[in-house]
Amino acid sequence: MRDTRGFTLVELMVAVGVTIVLLGAVYTAINATQRHSSGIERKVLVMQDVKPALELMSIELSMASFNPNMKTGNWLVANSANPAVNCVNVSPNQEYRGIQEAAPNAITVEMDVNENCTVDDNPTCMQHFAGNSNENEVIRYIYDPANEYITRSVNCGGNMPFLGDTAASGRPRNLRVINNAVGLPVFRYFDGAGAEILSAALPARIPDIRRIQIVLVMETENIDPNTGQRRRLNYSTSVFVRNHAYSD
Repeated sequence: MRDTRGFTLVELMVAVGVTIVLLGAVYTAINATQRHSSGIERKVLVMQDVKPALELMSIELSMASFNPNMKTGNWLVANSANPAVNCVNVSPNQEYRGIQEAAPNAITVEMDVNENCTVDDNPTCMQHFAGNSNENEVIRYIYDPANEYITRSVNCGGNMPFLGDTAASGRPRNLRVINNAVGLPVFRYFDGAGAEILSAALPARIPDIRRIQIVLVMETENIDPNTGQRRRLNYSTSVFVRNHAYSD
């Protein structure tokens, strides 16, 4: 006759133990993969925000002092505490040309994009065409260390979130700009010989600026599950402001 005995208790316990070990190994592997994927996703989200922002900043700063008609007296007051004169009154600092503000955490650049001989919209030369707009001829970037983000304003308008956002805004925030926490300025300035123009020498030495370095130190808003900390990323680029040297 065939042996019809089932599994013994010991055999069942061994089988259950092996199953538990295998399931534990599978869970650990899946959990590790999910944590790794989550960390990568956070980094990708930051990169998606930073790269286009850094590219736009570079393009706009490189256009500082663009003055194709070599018009004199066309640079405007752009960073005064008095809103009534911003982007309206002619700047008393015409020697600063299209960099009307240069500070470690703020910069204001002007350019005659539509080639109408001024950064406002008055038709002052024959190159002006009806319907041309002066949008984006005055750009200001400000790093707000208290809220850990960068704002951008156009034509002396309000400061709009550009890179990051405030926690109180209710909008998604993927990153924090933490330059202040690590003691690095967002903007550094260099003359034609490559020597750094220190902040103590500004704004007097604005006419000597030939290169602007942008440094962004960021961390992810959400904590990386692999390390229990926010992931930190560093980006930098140099912008040559060639128009600034030839727009007198």
